[in-house]
Amino acid sequence: MPIDLPAAKPVVTAFFDTATNTVSYVVQDPEGSACAIIDSVLDFDHAAGRTDTASADKIVAFVQDQKLQTQWILESHVHADHLSAAPYLQERLGGKIGIGAGITTVQDTFGKVFNEGTAFQRDGSQFDALWSDGDSLHIGQMRCDVMHTPGHTPACLTYVIGNAAFVGDTLFMPDFGTARCDFPGGSADDLYASIQRILALPDETRIFVGHDYKAPGREDFAWETTVAAQKAANVHIGGGTPQAEFVTLRETRDATLGMPKLIVPSLQINMRAGHMPEPEADGTVMLKLPINKL
Repeated sequence: MPIDLPAAKPVVTAFFDTATNTVSYVVQDPEGSACAIIDSVLDFDHAAGRTDTASADKIVAFVQDQKLQTQWILESHVHADHLSAAPYLQERLGGKIGIGAGITTVQDTFGKVFNEGTAFQRDGSQFDALWSDGDSLHIGQMRCDVMHTPGHTPACLTYVIGNAAFVGDTLFMPDFGTARCDFPGGSADDLYASIQRILALPDETRIFVGHDYKAPGREDFAWETTVAAQKAANVHIGGGTPQAEFVTLRETRDATLGMPKLIVPSLQINMRAGHMPEPEADGTVMLKLPINKL
């Protein structure tokens, strides 16, 4: 009979961005120097239209200080609330940029919203790798299994690396609940099904969330929980919440939410793998603001 080997225990270091409540992760092979970076942040002053690399530089400094070798720069989805620093990190640290194969659906949808024209490629070719459900990759000797977990967006992925799962925006901490589903291509029914797949992982699996907003009554930000804690206590989905009840709760709540303040720059840049649009004739990079489209 096959022997059940214990799951690898990746070394996980979190970087919390207070401006966007985003958590980025450096995930390291405990048996070597290989690492992956998940959901990085490029700082953006929306009023001034200025970018900054302070948040990304913290990751660069850590990776270099620890003498790690960056193999992958992974995105859990096309973020609507912060800009990705993937190209900057790739330039500084190497590695390949990967995202879910559903990126092509997102590119097609928002290519139309922003009237990008035929020059904007909608085939995901801006990324080095496109992952589908069931795919796997390696970070040193650790295998990372890819789960397609749509609902928040069509391209959302969960990366399962040893005893850890990086769920992006699909789940938040148990006292805060789950992701919104009202963006184009989102679906509360799909999100429910995706969460059930995550909750089917072993109870002791560590869950690392993509954001934390410090639920009322909690003093500190947090981003690590477990499958068991989510099943028992998630305020939207815990305790075996039926699908119809969850969908009603999620859709009712989503109807009260405004758009993220950085959604316009984030989508235009993140659907390009973190690259800026092509500059104008004078070399100036411009972003579009569609009126009454979002």
